[in-house]
Amino acid sequence: MSIFTGAGVALVTPFKENLEVDYDQLEKIIDFQINHGTDSIIICGTTGEASTLTHEEHIEVIRACAAHTAGRVPVIAGTGSNCTNTAVYLTQEAMKAGADAALVVTPYYNKATQKGLVQHYKTIAAATDLPIIMYNVPSRTGCNIQPATAAQLVKETDTIVGIKEACGDISQVAQLMNCTNGEIELYSGNDDQIVPILSLGGQGVISVLSNIAPQETHDIVAKYLAGDVKGSCELQLKYLDLIHALFCEVNPIPVNKAVELMGLCSGKVRGPMTELEPEHEVMLKDAMKAVGLL
Repeated sequence: MSIFTGAGVALVTPFKENLEVDYDQLEKIIDFQINHGTDSIIICGTTGEASTLTHEEHIEVIRACAAHTAGRVPVIAGTGSNCTNTAVYLTQEAMKAGADAALVVTPYYNKATQKGLVQHYKTIAAATDLPIIMYNVPSRTGCNIQPATAAQLVKETDTIVGIKEACGDISQVAQLMNCTNGEIELYSGNDDQIVPILSLGGQGVISVLSNIAPQETHDIVAKYLAGDVKGSCELQLKYLDLIHALFCEVNPIPVNKAVELMGLCSGKVRGPMTELEPEHEVMLKDAMKAVGLL
């Protein structure tokens, strides 16, 4: 059975004015997501600024999310690291904290060979019973999971079941699905490629857009899977300008401003992230107004 089908939100981590984690606001945005059609909560990923959380905060945010979600939708915890032992530790702790699955990004900065990636993911998989979704985002990590490598990992392990594919290369994704005979849970990691990924056998998206448009992002997937390809495409294109605005600066700077504009949380980010530049805020507001979010 799939971990989830549809649109999972790559949730922001809300911070107070003093930049402590705001657990009250976390509960509110989780409720907002679930009440507006989100199919899964992805906590402590890139959008959730996991790289600026202490290990203690990281685990506590996962625990708080799982406790408040209370089984209403699956909770997928970001537990990747460029240190294999740290990724093992975070994945084990996420399982204890109540997560339903783990999202494990490729090692960043120190990168890895394809052989190193196999070793890295197999070590994590052997240390936990949690289902694992690999996360391939070479633009941020400098490390690309080749289709044959992903296929090997899915074939040779029981718990590595999926991939969040944000390489941006549709040809590579097609090759991935060919190498795996479609037997991998494929999620788009790019909001502007949801429909193309679905057309190759994907079953959803792990989405930044969902932070502010959860129902609409869910509907892009649901319409496609129900056979309404035209309706799905129309929604994909309707939100294209907003998607681009959400990436006018490095994620998660724009989306934090967007959730602030919607009154969902403070929108504060931790360093080295900075506040959205004024001209980009104007662009973001215009894009949000164009689809009725402001």
